[in-house]
Amino acid sequence: MPEPHGLPILSLTTALGAGLLIGLLYERRKQDDPAIAAGLRTHTLAALAGAVALWLGLPAFLAVLVLIGGFAALSYLRTSQVDAGTTAELALLCSVLLGGVAMRSPGLAGALAVVVAILIQAKSKLHRFSRELVSDREIADGLTLLAFALIVLPLLPDEPIGPYGAINLSTVWKLVVLVMAIGALGHVALRVIGSRWGLVVSGFFSGYVSSTAATAGFGQSAKAQPALLNAAVGATMLANLASLSLFVPILLAVAPALLREIALELAAAAAMLLAGATLGFHRGEQADAPPPNSDARMFRIGQAVGFAALIAGVMFASQLAAHWLGPSAALATAFLTALAELQAATATVATLFRDGTIDAEAARWAVVGLLAASALAKSVVAFASGGRAFGLRVAIGLLAMTAAAVVVSMFGNAFPGSTA
Repeated sequence: MPEPHGLPILSLTTALGAGLLIGLLYERRKQDDPAIAAGLRTHTLAALAGAVALWLGLPAFLAVLVLIGGFAALSYLRTSQVDAGTTAELALLCSVLLGGVAMRSPGLAGALAVVVAILIQAKSKLHRFSRELVSDREIADGLTLLAFALIVLPLLPDEPIGPYGAINLSTVWKLVVLVMAIGALGHVALRVIGSRWGLVVSGFFSGYVSSTAATAGFGQSAKAQPALLNAAVGATMLANLASLSLFVPILLAVAPALLREIALELAAAAAMLLAGATLGFHRGEQADAPPPNSDARMFRIGQAVGFAALIAGVMFASQLAAHWLGPSAALATAFLTALAELQAATATVATLFRDGTIDAEAARWAVVGLLAASALAKSVVAFASGGRAFGLRVAIGLLAMTAAAVVVSMFGNAFPGSTA
């Protein structure tokens, strides 16, 4: 640690604020809880002691940490017959550590102090959540999702493998994790908000992650709870609407002129998706569909893996087509890519337009073709994940989206003020 050239006022005031924040919470509880020994002054002094000690040097900080740790241990032994919990003693040690962190990174210390304060204040809610609201099955599913995302995913190679470098195991496994995560999000939203509005919220925001994965996830929900069929279709339409909105930043970044050319087509497609979502939720409003109980599965691992395998097959076919047809088939490859990833295909078409490889008319129809390819792929996913009833409704909605874009592209020149 470099020698200080002056008194670190910001760090000391941050340590003071952290100690005051945590101490204030415990000061308010001292009258109702005899097990609490440290209050406002103790936590504030502990945080300042940690800051000053680290300012003097690491040995001084370790000595202060051990000393206050001893005080916390004595306090626990004195009150262990009243309350066997150790949160108050650990909070005192956190005040010391936060004081030390403030000397290195005041911003981080302030943020951590807020997190500690939230955990202290939310004691009863966290206890109720962990003991009453969350079931063993939900905990097991959550741990499985975390293991897939934080243990398995980092171990997979993030590079193309196989013939022509067609498969990226990391990308494929991300799809598995996404489907599981969206299923978990929908499950939690349904339990917390209710069947109708839970699907509205999870439907729209999952579209920004992966509308294809969202289609598979909501298909699973519709198959598991047939009463949610129409609402699940509405959520799928919202997910695709969110995905469609990503055209705007992509085209603004790559080819802003193309966005002006296809604005009417995108608006017409978005209107059809919004209408489909509204119709789905309106029809689902009367459905007596209770939210899933705590013993329901948050997701189906087999279906998530099957969906990822389907997308991997599409990626493999896309790479083979690009290899066999050569570089001149970039547009055809974009259509194949749109079967799995619409945004990447959009960026390809925008690049071709920006570089002058295709003109505005070809780019306009290329975007319409991407929408059609994406609609085809998601319809297949909908049938595979949610069955015939769900797949048919999703296919009709996506067909209406594509048809609207086609009609506008064909007759756009007749509209007053059209840029087409």
